Amino acid sequence: MSQFDVNSVLSQMRALGAQASGALPTAAPSSASGAAPNVDFSTLFKQSINAVASQQNEAQAQSEAFDRGDPGADIVKTSIAGQKADLAFRGLVEIRNKLTDAYTTIMNMPV
Repeated sequence: MSQFDVNSVLSQMRALGAQASGALPTAAPSSASGAAPNVDFSTLFKQSINAVASQQNEAQAQSEAFDRGDPGADIVKTSIAGQKADLAFRGLVEIRNKLTDAYTTIMNMPV
């Protein structure tokens, strides 16, 4: 596989990942401008927290619909929504842990 093919596959994977994640913006540099877009960390982090919260709310709604016996709710959709919410939450907790570790390391550095 040539370098162009690898880059093409990687860009397709990133595009599919962005579609799957929903509202999270991509921080990849634009190929037209050649410069990375200005991304505010706090905004990106807030959007990530909101995306995780919406996935948890969706999983809760699906679970409640299944418990009520709604005709459109089935166990597969409910289980998948719950797993997505769990995975998103675990990822967010890992990011928080890494940020906390980095902050602690920086604060313990001798001046």
